[in-house]
Amino acid sequence: MTAPPEASSANEQPRYRAFLSYSHADTLAAARLHRWLETYRIPPRLVGLETPRGKVPRRLTPIFRDRNELPASSDLNEEVRNALAASACLIVLCSPEARRSRWVDQEIRYFREKHPDRPILAGLLHGDPDDAFPPSLTDPAADRESGEAVREPAAADFRRIGDGKLARLRLVAGLTGIGLDELVQRDAQRQLRRVTAITLVSALTVVVLSTLLFVAINARNEADRQRQQAEGLIEFMLTDLRTRLEGVGRLDVLESVNTRALDYYAAQGDLDGLPAGSLDRRARVLQAMGEDDQKRGRMDAALMEFSEAHRATGALLAEMPNDPQRVFAHAQSEFWIGYTDYQRNRYAAARPHFTAYRALAEKLVKLQPGDAGALRELGYAQGNICSLELAEQARPQAGLDACRSALAAMEQAARSHPRDAGIKADLANRHAWLADALNAAGNKRDALAERQQQAVIMDDLLRIDPANAAYRQDWMLSRYSMATLLRDLGDKAGARSPAEQAMQAANRLIATDPDNRDWLTWRLRILQSFPDLKTEK
Repeated sequence: MTAPPEASSANEQPRYRAFLSYSHADTLAAARLHRWLETYRIPPRLVGLETPRGKVPRRLTPIFRDRNELPASSDLNEEVRNALAASACLIVLCSPEARRSRWVDQEIRYFREKHPDRPILAGLLHGDPDDAFPPSLTDPAADRESGEAVREPAAADFRRIGDGKLARLRLVAGLTGIGLDELVQRDAQRQLRRVTAITLVSALTVVVLSTLLFVAINARNEADRQRQQAEGLIEFMLTDLRTRLEGVGRLDVLESVNTRALDYYAAQGDLDGLPAGSLDRRARVLQAMGEDDQKRGRMDAALMEFSEAHRATGALLAEMPNDPQRVFAHAQSEFWIGYTDYQRNRYAAARPHFTAYRALAEKLVKLQPGDAGALRELGYAQGNICSLELAEQARPQAGLDACRSALAAMEQAARSHPRDAGIKADLANRHAWLADALNAAGNKRDALAERQQQAVIMDDLLRIDPANAAYRQDWMLSRYSMATLLRDLGDKAGARSPAEQAMQAANRLIATDPDNRDWLTWRLRILQSFPDLKTEK
């Protein structure tokens, strides 16, 4: 590279957007990051915004990266000093090698001395922060007035267990002052526009929503009409279309549909100006996105979506605390947050949300006595307490009582709507959980009887709708559980057939959606329980 100019004075604008400091053991990672940052285009709608970092540029250029080994001396060379002095920001790629590098440490110290008011962004490549952060990031002398240690938080965690693809956007946020959420949303929109292969249903959704979103609305009546049309389509996406896509296990299409629906609400501007019905639908879109992320194992993203939905439904309920629809909506938010913690084995964190869900379900039954939907919610809520007690294994009788209460509520709903397929599926699920509670209490024969009742219901549902993936999943689980109970009761020969059926069902499900984490996990459990089935996979 050509030699950089002399450092700018205090009154001059920095010549470089950032200085990239790294150990030369991390040269490959630094080169990739440098190339990505300099070629990254700020979303056009964000260019020119005023942030604490100044006006947002179109490109993050230039960024200085030293491509040569420093000479064998005890101090930084003039080229590096000039570049540090002329940089608006310092990016430090942290690793155990960077921590041992005296050059990285000197670059940090020199930048701090030269520009105490300019930001330092740390990116963690590998290792733990204590092993990877250079000493100067935690040097007590860095804060000369208080004498306390200054620890720069990692703005981006490039490790596999860290931020993943968000790591680079976190650096962009730090360099520009743009909010990470805004960048993520714009980046998601950009990526979506590049998709070239999509199903007919998704393509139709994109066309219709894009038309609704970008049509110029001049008159208030026309704006209301357009919004009603758009939200009618979103309502269809959240109900009929979602049910059909879930039935065939297409999480990829669901994700695209959800994203486009959320884009619609983002285009409306200030959310405070939206009517209550729109805010409720937006919350349901977030819940749907969280559910899909959860199925793909993206728990952090799911929890963020559920939490945002929880804030919206909570505010709506506070306005009208006795409105059944708002009670129901907030009950769903409580459930999903609790269920996310439950799936991560954080039972203490899940309990208050499950308890709040049950209280809301009980309130719903009082507001709508005899309503099948309200009874189903109470069955779900009691079932969550049942699941939690079984997981904690501290109060087996409390778990058994909760499971029986859940089954009783669902049986009452089934009696009032005997032809409702959804209630039948829920009833089968409640038999399954009671079977688990009985099994935990040591009553395997009664547990087997409950599983057999579940199997009978699922056989009936699959005869009606053989392509339904949710039914096929529950059918698979009923066969697997029957096989394990028969094996535990000493009937290994009788266990063979349902185990084979469960494995065949798992393979068929995975063939329709290889990314579905739930199905992959269940197939692994079947193989672990019945290892002799491996040759038949």
